[in-house]
Amino acid sequence: MLITRLNFLQRVRSVSHTLKSWFSLVYDFFRFFFLYSSAHIKRLAIFFEQNKNILVHFLLMKRGRYNRPFLHISAMFVMAIGVLIAPFLADTYPIFSSKASSVLEQDLPDAKKEQSIVVGENVFQTNISQKPRDKIITYTVEKGDTISTIAKKFDISIDTVKWENNLTSDDISIGDELKILPVSGMSHKVAKGESVYTIAKKYDTEPQKIADFPFNDFANPETFSLVEGQILIVPDGVKPSVVPTFRRQVYIAQGPVAVSGGGFTWPLHGIISQFASWYHMALDITSPVGTPIVSAQNGTVVKTSSGIWDGGYGTNVEIDNGAGFTTLYAHLSGINVTVGDSVSAGGTVIGWVGLTGRTTGAHVHFEIRRNGVLVNPLSYLQ
Repeated sequence: MLITRLNFLQRVRSVSHTLKSWFSLVYDFFRFFFLYSSAHIKRLAIFFEQNKNILVHFLLMKRGRYNRPFLHISAMFVMAIGVLIAPFLADTYPIFSSKASSVLEQDLPDAKKEQSIVVGENVFQTNISQKPRDKIITYTVEKGDTISTIAKKFDISIDTVKWENNLTSDDISIGDELKILPVSGMSHKVAKGESVYTIAKKYDTEPQKIADFPFNDFANPETFSLVEGQILIVPDGVKPSVVPTFRRQVYIAQGPVAVSGGGFTWPLHGIISQFASWYHMALDITSPVGTPIVSAQNGTVVKTSSGIWDGGYGTNVEIDNGAGFTTLYAHLSGINVTVGDSVSAGGTVIGWVGLTGRTTGAHVHFEIRRNGVLVNPLSYLQ
């Protein structure tokens, strides 16, 4: 009896010792794993912090032309992971299965089954996206469509629809396919030796409009070099055969003049070469290089940049005009103020017209922001 009890105690002690050893091993393993992981995560974080600017500079190169390929590759990578794990999710979580809707419908009460199959009467109606279009799309003419209604639907001119589709009359038929440009103007296939200047001259528009359209690609965004065969959007371009009889109205910036209240004065006297649009919420005012530019409203200088690029603005000045308003003057040849200076509307020369940044000719790019949001300057100028 005594021997049996001693054997039992020995076994208990052995099991207890084994458990302690096992728990000790588990504890040591997780402790080591935690320390090892922490060290490597910190090392990875330090490496990322030291080298992240390489990726940032890469994505900002050439006006961000590599952003889109980077996003596409990332999206394809995420989609590939989704395809790989989809079978596992479908087996483990039936809600993700393609048969989930039919399974769920079988479990619904009769009343709810009826509700589950009711659809809206306009379920097949196509709604045109309101986001900016980055390319030419194809539209199929529907019953009741006219060139006028199609142009209005896509916010472009009637002439743009006609010119792009070589239409000589207003006659269109159901089922016809029409090419629709993202903006009013023309599209152009680049030929050997052409430049934004020759193309703009051909279509009687400003080269700066071609350069400013955000979805036009350039081999070098600083020199606006083109690749033979690429398609350019020419905003406000006119069909060459129409140019001889087409008269463009010239708008003169009548300023600067004295202002009162919350109004703004013109920053200089010149020709408005480009008005505000969804892709260019500013005014471009052309004038010879060296023309003085004045502050459009009283305020305080909050930023000056003498860089030759600065995101395309070149040498520029930003002024806080109070009441939530700020103004920006870009492409200057020189600056006459410093940060902290007080300026008066129409009286303080802040700089001179130049050719710095993303510009095809001498002009000032004038922006007004209200509470940080770009607004059409014409609504505020006097």
